[in-house]
Amino acid sequence: MKIKAFILSALCLGAVGVYAQNFNGLDMNMGNLYRLSDAKTRSISPENFTGEKGKGGMADPVRDKDKPNQANAHHAAKTLGQGWKVNPYVNIGPNETFTLAEIEGPGAIQQIWMTPTGEWRKTIIRFYWDDEKEPSVECPIGDFFCSGWGVYSPLSSLAVCVNPGSAFNCYWQMPFRKKCRITMENIDPNNEMRVYYQINYTLTEVPEDAAYFHAQFRRSNPNMTSDHVLVDGIKGKGQYVGTYMAWQVNNSGWWGEGEIKFFMDGDKKFPTICGTGTEDYFCGSYNFENKTTRQYEEFSTPYAGLHQIIRPDGVYRSQQRFGMYRWHILDPVRFDKDLKVTIQDLGWRNDGRYLDQKSDISSVVFWYQSEPHAKFPALPSADDLEVVRPF
Repeated sequence: MKIKAFILSALCLGAVGVYAQNFNGLDMNMGNLYRLSDAKTRSISPENFTGEKGKGGMADPVRDKDKPNQANAHHAAKTLGQGWKVNPYVNIGPNETFTLAEIEGPGAIQQIWMTPTGEWRKTIIRFYWDDEKEPSVECPIGDFFCSGWGVYSPLSSLAVCVNPGSAFNCYWQMPFRKKCRITMENIDPNNEMRVYYQINYTLTEVPEDAAYFHAQFRRSNPNMTSDHVLVDGIKGKGQYVGTYMAWQVNNSGWWGEGEIKFFMDGDKKFPTICGTGTEDYFCGSYNFENKTTRQYEEFSTPYAGLHQIIRPDGVYRSQQRFGMYRWHILDPVRFDKDLKVTIQDLGWRNDGRYLDQKSDISSVVFWYQSEPHAKFPALPSADDLEVVRPF
């Protein structure tokens, strides 16, 4: 018996040792920060475009000043020299595309920070995994960071944070096996834009069951059907993990009676999941109204929020605009073969009947799935993406 107990104890200790030794540095949280790993931390920014070890801050304000996007702050740094914030940002000209990052795997993106100028609807970010030709993420930069109306509003959640100074941050974990490529396109035909950015990632082994991150933008302006399609045509196995919506109401009264519906794995006329109302899906209730002030009330939580309300000013800002997010971090919507998600554009008539509205609705959906993925619908033109701002 003593021998058996010794063998069992040795096996347990060996398993613990292997477990500790093989931690891949992914799925980080407060509960595993103490664990050591052989994962390699790297970071890409305009001061180190490749993320290579020991290659950051090498731009020279004299040698590189005439090279595009190599020493953009050369004037500010010219009396200090190399190593003193010589190229902290890049400029992207009208109708130009810039490669923010190109990374050889395996590994995973763990955090992205950036602050872009210009019209956020006219700057498109795309992610490509493992040499794919079609992007898995294609989205205006503002909407990707829950800022679809082009103005700053603070947001504090687990997946996305928008901090003072219009600082965009995301914490979606994005594993890849062979390669990651991230581009940014300026589709504004008249204006250059500038972006400061940093992409923090790890080089490590990726689990066999790891799916790829996806995000897709859509706009209905105005919405001419009863449903705004959040996403359609997803093929493969995966899980739906988040929704962001920028919603402009084109009539008076409460606008959020519409139900969200998840059609999955062969559902046709009726969905498997059907919500009870827009504010309910975004984890609010009763019109997002503060019953004391009788006003809409912003809120921002780790998993859901109505973080942005743009109110009419009595002059040129005539429409109510809302920004909402809902992250399915603890309750992902899993599908095996296919997925379609819609939300109804529904308000109230004077006599208590529902009103089929005609709102301006933009959305981004976030999901993970096995590759290959279905091709995305074409983005609207720059004019059709534009958010018309008051004077």
